[in-house]
Amino acid sequence: MPSAKAAILDEFNAPLRSCEYPLPDKLDPGAFLVKTEMAGICGTDVHLWKGGLPIQLPVILGHETVGRIESVGEGVTKDWNGNRIKPGDRITWNSAISCGECYYCKEVKQPTRCPERRAYGIGYQSNQSPHFLGGYAEYHFLRPGSTVFKLPEALPTEAVIGAGCALITAIHGVERTGIQKDDQVVVQGAGPVGIAALAVAKNAGASKVILLGAPRHRLDMAKRFGADVVLDLEEIDKPEARIEAVKDLTGSYGADVVLECAGRPQAVVEGPEMCRDGGKYLVLGHYCDAGPVMFNPHVITRKQLQLFGSWSSEPRHLAEAIQFLEANPDRFPFADMVTHRFKIDAANEALQTTAEWRSAKSVIVP
Repeated sequence: MPSAKAAILDEFNAPLRSCEYPLPDKLDPGAFLVKTEMAGICGTDVHLWKGGLPIQLPVILGHETVGRIESVGEGVTKDWNGNRIKPGDRITWNSAISCGECYYCKEVKQPTRCPERRAYGIGYQSNQSPHFLGGYAEYHFLRPGSTVFKLPEALPTEAVIGAGCALITAIHGVERTGIQKDDQVVVQGAGPVGIAALAVAKNAGASKVILLGAPRHRLDMAKRFGADVVLDLEEIDKPEARIEAVKDLTGSYGADVVLECAGRPQAVVEGPEMCRDGGKYLVLGHYCDAGPVMFNPHVITRKQLQLFGSWSSEPRHLAEAIQFLEANPDRFPFADMVTHRFKIDAANEALQTTAEWRSAKSVIVP
């Protein structure tokens, strides 16, 4: 039976281990075997590596992946959009599968909160067949029920992975705030989610987007994506100074919408103070539990704020993201986010590079 290589996380805060697993010799109806072309290193992968979520080990990390169909189970002829698919086609997919039948899926239309929802690269142990359920591997197995999308030939793989789960996360979050034309928007964080939120806000018609973050190379990337002002956290290192800087840049009132994309608890203390009275605040960056923080709820009532939370994304957001990337290759150069490439054997270096903010986007290229 043929086998393929993968990088395995089998101990938190320890190096990933390269190993080989046997490839499945037969696919169930509705399943796919995909040859990995590129897998993104997400900030969530770093949190998982460091034990930031209580997942069961071992796992193959990686939930941002593009590959070509190697084989497909009986009954699959079309992707989520209705495009015909076959072996050899280049595809991407949603990282998670919801049940479609529970209270959250059917009644309140919140499938990201489905209790049966499980994500590739996070929720499946690799020591159990079919093994290849994460992106840091030469092949990826997709379970029946996965939502796959055939990629347009003109859309580079680098653009899809450069956008990664950040773009679909940002689309899901920003739609909840209802950014209006000519809104002034603040983005807290210059990582992939912050850059993606910046792009989505600009595309929605925001008249001014102010982005706060670090290090400098990420702020330079934010300028390429259309940030009107960038504020360097290494230069403006006091919360009070950052709040005042935002007020000065927004006519003394504050922003219409503030998007938290930093994943740091302290940002959630500062952000509401950057909103104008009656403004909106979205907490988007806290996929992993980074711990509590002291917060005065009087800020919410005093400023009459609207608060939003957003978790992950749905298939429709990936469909929208692909259209977004097709329509804006020059305005929002997500392909250029891919700055560091690694082989599977160098997965530890890829994670460390991301953890130390040395890359815009690190990727695994098997």
